[in-house]
Amino acid sequence: MTDIEGRPPILTYKHFGSPSAFTPESLLREARRQKGLAEGSVPEACILDPDGDLVRRLKTEGRAAADPAWSCYHTELHRFVEAGIEFGIIGCAVGAPFAVLLAEQLFASGCRLLISMTSAGQLVAVRPPPYFVLIERALRDEGTSYHYAAPAEFSAIDDALMATLRGAFDDLRVPVLRGATWTTDAPFRETLEAIATMRAKELLAVEMEAAALYAFARARAKAVLCFAHVTNQMGRIEGDFEKGEADGTTDALGVIVAAARRLMEVPPAPGRAS
Repeated sequence: MTDIEGRPPILTYKHFGSPSAFTPESLLREARRQKGLAEGSVPEACILDPDGDLVRRLKTEGRAAADPAWSCYHTELHRFVEAGIEFGIIGCAVGAPFAVLLAEQLFASGCRLLISMTSAGQLVAVRPPPYFVLIERALRDEGTSYHYAAPAEFSAIDDALMATLRGAFDDLRVPVLRGATWTTDAPFRETLEAIATMRAKELLAVEMEAAALYAFARARAKAVLCFAHVTNQMGRIEGDFEKGEADGTTDALGVIVAAARRLMEVPPAPGRAS
């Protein structure tokens, strides 16, 4: 079914300039009331960890503590300190709708910088996995972004954020590339034909959150940064999905800290590796 101009329903009746009747502040308020929680704020730097590897490692090491004031109905938020920076982190935030649901609530709760560190499948074989891609733009093959921004092929990172990050990862032991990705809502519909199309567009990897997070960030004027941790070739070779040391968490934390330090102007912590 289409409208009078031939557009599918997902592209119609969005009214991008109008405020939402349902707000994250209202949801959090009612959750606090029902759970008997005091109002609180989250750390200024927060992380979405779709695979949950970072959260599991931090909890196993006794370095992450659950935030008792986090009133989200669907998740737990943990706090931890890395290289002198306090972070809030939410694990298993998979997919565009869930990632943006949490982003809305985090920024309503005091977050100033949100970093998403998602695993991704390799499209263009620029080097053997694992490695990282700082996502400059993401193809909008999901539904959430179309509720925040008018139809367009890509969502993009804020130009000022990208400029500020120039050179931030040069001293890391793991490569951090820059480029575009394909954000999909349907990972098990990555057909050979679709993959060929995305490679022709020179997209480096496929993931599930960046296009929506960047559309949200633009619409709300929030600081959001998305990384793709390229760990696999979509299961098409034996021994795929190897992430590196400690399930890739050592290198992922290094990338996250380097970005947060630069964007929040935090000096290196004495005596602690970044």
